[in-house]
Amino acid sequence: MANTLTIVGLGAGGMEQLTMGSYRLLKNAETLYIRTAHHPVVKELKEEGVQFTSFDQFYEKNDSFEDTYRAIVDQLWQETVGKDVVYAVPGHPLIAEQTVQTLLHEAEEKGVSIDIAGGQSFLDPMFSALKIDPIQGCQILDATRFSRSEVQIRQHLIFVQVYDAFVASEVKLTLMELLPDDYGVTVVRAAGNKDESVIKIPLYELDRSVEVDNLTAVYVPPVSEDALLYGDFEYLREVIAALRGPDGCPWDKKQTHESLKKYLIEEAYEVLDAIDEQDEDHLAEELGDVLLQVMLHAQIGEDEGMFTIADVVSNLNDKLVRRHPHVFGEKQAENAEEVSALWEDIKKEEGYRPEKSRLDKINKALPGVLRAYELQKSAAEIGFDWSEPEPIWDKVTEELEEFMQALAKEDEQEKISEFGDILFALINLGRYYKINPEEAVLRTNSKFYNRFRYIEEQLAARGLKGEELTLDELDSLWDEAKGKGH
Repeated sequence: MANTLTIVGLGAGGMEQLTMGSYRLLKNAETLYIRTAHHPVVKELKEEGVQFTSFDQFYEKNDSFEDTYRAIVDQLWQETVGKDVVYAVPGHPLIAEQTVQTLLHEAEEKGVSIDIAGGQSFLDPMFSALKIDPIQGCQILDATRFSRSEVQIRQHLIFVQVYDAFVASEVKLTLMELLPDDYGVTVVRAAGNKDESVIKIPLYELDRSVEVDNLTAVYVPPVSEDALLYGDFEYLREVIAALRGPDGCPWDKKQTHESLKKYLIEEAYEVLDAIDEQDEDHLAEELGDVLLQVMLHAQIGEDEGMFTIADVVSNLNDKLVRRHPHVFGEKQAENAEEVSALWEDIKKEEGYRPEKSRLDKINKALPGVLRAYELQKSAAEIGFDWSEPEPIWDKVTEELEEFMQALAKEDEQEKISEFGDILFALINLGRYYKINPEEAVLRTNSKFYNRFRYIEEQLAARGLKGEELTLDELDSLWDEAKGKGH
């Protein structure tokens, strides 16, 4: 017959919170272990002669709560060999008790039967102290082991196990990424106990002006001000839905996937411009405009009953995880070449059909200059490329001569074709010298803009119009702009 480990809760306060059954169990236990003696009821149990062993020494020996909990669990498994044991924890055994969850998970393997004897949790006295109704939406997080992505600031939020100033600081710093520094929070200590205290403070004082211990919790009231939710993705979904809703914006409501195409391209180029400017604030703004396009397309999909933004995110996560087994799985890839080989294998597993031509993988919707660059690069992968610059220069000269011949013929279509050949040859030349033609054109466009803007400023300062100057005079201003570094 398996030995039994009985787990009993000590409640949230003093002896008066113990049920009669729990009290008798603690009084009559032959072998009693208590996770921590730092609990209001423990002192009263000692006064009544209850003998126990606490695990407080593990908190002093270990650097992390994970190591501490592991040590407690291991010790309990050793103690249950050949005898029954009672293990007492604060509150209720199944609420905010990592050691209990680990014991339950490992019990079958260890051949030990676990009996949960109950106990009053800290939740009822916590809700009473805060005077909140959890049915409105309440999130309870372990302050020693949570991530920012878990935090829901629209709900009542309670951080438990705020043991010390370090844990309080971690909670504060995370919340300050989501809320104003002076956002009001409440520190509750010993909820339901005669020593209960409830103190309201601004967030930035959380690890400064109040004393915290193992009976401390921090309450964050739900955010009600819209402006504080601007960083929340779900709020963004609601804004986009409202824009296309019955009372939304007429422009947004009439948009389609097709009508938005040009805006997506424009916004993508705005991002490139912000990158070139090395302006981080501008880049963040422009990336937001690209995200707006994604959200609008997703909302149109939802309005038409085809797909939602959740489908977009789900498909993306699925693809990222599936195509990166060297990160999320057991595959190995030490460099970009090995990653590419992995991708090809994954595509085959996905039933990926190869294109009729290797050039088919180049997106037809790319801008002409960029598509030419990608076409050449793809062809070069099988050796269809010059390895020296001289033949490329010869090709540029050849295409220039053919363009001059087309001009002499006054054939409009041939002129267009031959001019395109010149551009294609120049793109090839740039590629040989590792110059991205799209980036080069963007830089030249920027230079042209700045120099021409200088000309306009000089004309305005002199009270002149451009039409009043000769080309040589305008060109002189251009040289001035160039000399000033524009």
